[in-house]
Amino acid sequence: MKRFFIDKLGRIIKLRKQIEKELDVVISNKGKEITINGTPEEEYIAEKVIDAVDFGFALEIALLIGDEDYLFEIINIKNYTKKTDLEKIRARIIGTKRKTLNAIEQLTKCFFQVKGNEVAIIGDAEYIYNAQQAIISLIRGAKQANVYAYLEKHQVAPVYDLGLKIKEKKE
Repeated sequence: MKRFFIDKLGRIIKLRKQIEKELDVVISNKGKEITINGTPEEEYIAEKVIDAVDFGFALEIALLIGDEDYLFEIINIKNYTKKTDLEKIRARIIGTKRKTLNAIEQLTKCFFQVKGNEVAIIGDAEYIYNAQQAIISLIRGAKQANVYAYLEKHQVAPVYDLGLKIKEKKE
């Protein structure tokens, strides 16, 4: 049983049945405290999915965390800059009409959300490092064009599945 507190409780309550069905857990709440019951692995994944939904991701994107190849990472802007005007840094990351984030999403094949002084990333484990480096570079003041060039230069080569990966059957 896992317990933690959540900010956007209404959104989680609305999506509770869907999350319970998809992740095979039981979610209950008492005030802003959420309790998750299930196997330890299911509880961990459910906690990450709920954190992602609370951060602002759509449920469909948050459920990708349940796939073993996907990760959920949070970057705190304050950890990478001494500047006090964090609003300008957030604006640089997001860009006009979200153009910068959309371009980085296209180049890294990851999903991004900005909330307060944090940037959350959901993506394939292979791509998440480049996505983190791009965000950190923007926080530290790199030009958007330089970040795009870095991402284009460091594209992850596609991995061809030779049928060697073991897939478990769910019964």
